[in-house]
Amino acid sequence: MSELDRQAVAAWMEDNIPGYAGPLSVTKFEIGQSNPTYRLNAGSGSYVLRRKPEGALLKSAHAVDREFRVQRALWDSDVPVPRVIALCEDESVIGSMFYVMEHVSGRSLDEPAMPGLVPGERADIMAEMARVLAAIHEVDLEAVGLSDYGPPGHYYARQLKRWAGQYAASETESLPAMDRLIARLGEEMPEDDGTRTLVHGDYRIDNMLFETEGARATAVLDWELSTLGHPFADLAGVVMQWQMPPGAEGRGLAGLDRRVLGLPTDEEFVGAYCAARGIARPARFGYYVAFAFFRMGAILQGVKKRALDGNASNPESALRLGAYVPRFAEMGLEWLDR
Repeated sequence: MSELDRQAVAAWMEDNIPGYAGPLSVTKFEIGQSNPTYRLNAGSGSYVLRRKPEGALLKSAHAVDREFRVQRALWDSDVPVPRVIALCEDESVIGSMFYVMEHVSGRSLDEPAMPGLVPGERADIMAEMARVLAAIHEVDLEAVGLSDYGPPGHYYARQLKRWAGQYAASETESLPAMDRLIARLGEEMPEDDGTRTLVHGDYRIDNMLFETEGARATAVLDWELSTLGHPFADLAGVVMQWQMPPGAEGRGLAGLDRRVLGLPTDEEFVGAYCAARGIARPARFGYYVAFAFFRMGAILQGVKKRALDGNASNPESALRLGAYVPRFAEMGLEWLDR
């Protein structure tokens, strides 16, 4: 994959970023398997650039224009986001669509176990995660101009069709467990209850920034998968991630003594979220977690396919992540049986 064309970016920023002044330096973040992300340091300050990857892409994937729109809409809301500055839809500039936003200071916590912190700090940050997730789902869609941000209809039916299609388009080998999971998710799908909110789509601790000294969130990042849909998708996504092994690769909490570490149980986190929104606990929560496993498995299959095709942002990491797909399918089936 080619490097970012620094001269082309600098020329574009001179024309499109108010107050921009060079010289410009570019550093690629290791994070961002889906959309390559870069730190831009200039005489006028620090910025972040997010671009679509190069090469052949699945339809509707890597939607940096949607990221730009939703973050612009949420600026000044109860949901902390970076201030976006400009979107470039002209692919001739660097070879793909991209946008530039302000760089937000804060600490990045790569794992929900938060090694190095004390139990009280972990508890406060988890409480903040629940609060911010509730704030996302309480956004007044009409007021912020996002009432048309997603299609109407049954969110889970729509998502199943979309991600089953994405999975099929990126399939590299036969996985019977994934085939069974897709079939059962369709057969056992709950009735549409009419709930429709903003959904982040990939809400987890490593897609957030927090105050350097404190638990307050300074930014929620990576809105590529955001849409309008059912809020329990985000809630289940958090719980799904925690079932994975701890460490930099799995980024989960499986096998850890959460009480000793100051971390909430799945039930406690769900309860804190529901209390923040003033709603009842979800029934059939196992279905939602199973769906989260399926969806993430489909996403990781796409990551693996891009690595094999030579289009991954970090090929070695992409192949390691892709190896989790069979386990995600199996765990999805286990949660359906709960």
